[in-house]
Amino acid sequence: MKTTKRLGIWMDHSTANLIEFTDDKAVAIAVDAQVGEQDEPLNPRDETMIQNKEQNELSDYFKRISEVIKDYDEVLLFGPTHAKDELNNLLKEDHHFDEVKIEIKPADNMTENQQEAFVKEHFNIAG
Repeated sequence: MKTTKRLGIWMDHSTANLIEFTDDKAVAIAVDAQVGEQDEPLNPRDETMIQNKEQNELSDYFKRISEVIKDYDEVLLFGPTHAKDELNNLLKEDHHFDEVKIEIKPADNMTENQQEAFVKEHFNIAG
């Protein structure tokens, strides 16, 4: 019987903590967005350029997370911002993820231990 691969992702627009349980222990990997790490605009035209750059950086952030999600059967996206919804909308448009069961839950800021407990409880992982 095939083992279901499950992944929990706590995320906001600046960082994502990817949590997988293997042999009843959690393995977490952080992915940083690197969005908005530049100087203030000098003129209004620069602001549009900065917004475009931020959008491209956010798109890259979601793409890096998506590459990891491809290898899982079930994914839980949770966190305090709309980043999880934005990522989910992108995944729905991509047929590579048609077979991946993706669930979304709101969650506050959490410590790593709280994130692991949240994922463990969601997937009913014993231990």
